[in-house]
Amino acid sequence: MAVAVAAPHSAAVEAAREAVAAGGNAVDAALAAAGALTVVYPHQCSVGGDLVAIVRPAGGAPRAVLSIGAAAANVDIDGLRAAGDAMPFGGPQPITVPGVVAGWAAVAGFGARLPLGELLAPAVRLAEEGVPFSPGLRREIANRMDAIRADPGLSALLLGGDDRLVQPALAATISTIAADWRELYAGDLGRRLAEGLRKLGSPLVAADLAAHEAEVVTPLTRVVGGVTWHAAPPPVQGPTFLAVLGADDLLAASRCARRARDALLGDPRTGAVDLETLLSGDAPAGDEGPRPGGDTVAVTAVDSDGNAVTLIQSLFESFGSGLLDPATGIVLHNRGASFSLDPEHPGRIAPGSRPPHTLCPTMAITGDTVVALGCMGGRNQPWILAQVAAETVGSDDLAGLLARPRWVFDGPGVLAEAGTPGLAGAGDGVTIVSDLHDGAGHTQVCRLRGGELAAASDPRADGRGAVLGG
Repeated sequence: MAVAVAAPHSAAVEAAREAVAAGGNAVDAALAAAGALTVVYPHQCSVGGDLVAIVRPAGGAPRAVLSIGAAAANVDIDGLRAAGDAMPFGGPQPITVPGVVAGWAAVAGFGARLPLGELLAPAVRLAEEGVPFSPGLRREIANRMDAIRADPGLSALLLGGDDRLVQPALAATISTIAADWRELYAGDLGRRLAEGLRKLGSPLVAADLAAHEAEVVTPLTRVVGGVTWHAAPPPVQGPTFLAVLGADDLLAASRCARRARDALLGDPRTGAVDLETLLSGDAPAGDEGPRPGGDTVAVTAVDSDGNAVTLIQSLFESFGSGLLDPATGIVLHNRGASFSLDPEHPGRIAPGSRPPHTLCPTMAITGDTVVALGCMGGRNQPWILAQVAAETVGSDDLAGLLARPRWVFDGPGVLAEAGTPGLAGAGDGVTIVSDLHDGAGHTQVCRLRGGELAAASDPRADGRGAVLGG
């Protein structure tokens, strides 16, 4: 079987190659790559983060996997409100339950051929033997040096002066997960992580970890130009992507959709969410939430049988909360920073509630074509994707498409790479950068069209796209 894979680090593609060589399909390749990324890209993803994916089994309908961790059952909301008008961006308070591992298990249930233990073997080896620091990791170490120095776990891992990133505690953790993924939630590994969280000052306890389950749902859809696009529902910002997809004036549509998202996105399990208005992309003006830095990795995979995966796992900010639990080697995310402290907001913090989420994987299906598409880019993911989405279906140069300059919002203004089209209505608040910029996202795309596979990885990252096996 041939499998197209794209990921933001070459070690992840090599892990996928091992899975394909062992008889794996697109699901196996995506999971092997995802596991490797939690080792080699600790600034953007971790076993201590969240996962959102869309998976399409060959011949079947796409399904969305939302493995998004909730706030602690005993979260001190009054204390958070007394401390400020907004959630803290780092430290122990914005740590929510890590969802990645349960998400891996849910994705594997859609037709993985190999056991999770075999798929995670490359990640264990990478953690044990170490890997060189990638250029992207070095950039984010420099950007977040103060936070890294303030945390004993991160400083010991990243500032020891070694040329290789070696993580023995994480290797042991992933080995335990490989044997039984439930250990992170209801086993000794989970109890040790809960104790580490307690020492760091988090309200999360072992019972919060044990309560976590990945949610598998029908994705939202929209047909544009005869192509059916699939995106994950709230608390994910999939509706925001669908709202701007195909807009004649993408910048103007994105401004409106951003306001709608910031005002209306929340967890439908714990409160009402106005999905109709989110999908229309029209809402009163409001302030944008916190803007993370590195935050996220996307992995895409499609095989010759038609299995397809677009998977995103995340820490939110670069290095997440800025805390690493030394006992387990896990970098902990800060997804809870997106909660609102306004009791009337749909995204308000509440015991057991999931925060509004930036992850935005998407998949397109039409005729004999399936496209798996995803990106890093925080709250900018919908318009990053919308700038390339339509052309991924028919383009004969996917790599050139991802290398094309693009724009993102930067606070109230716009940051654009030199040569970016579509800025006529941007006004005066435009900052032009001469080179490709991390903030413009790391996009990954794979496609099966007419029986032919293709893959491309964003040149802003450290990865590649490849067609493996066959």
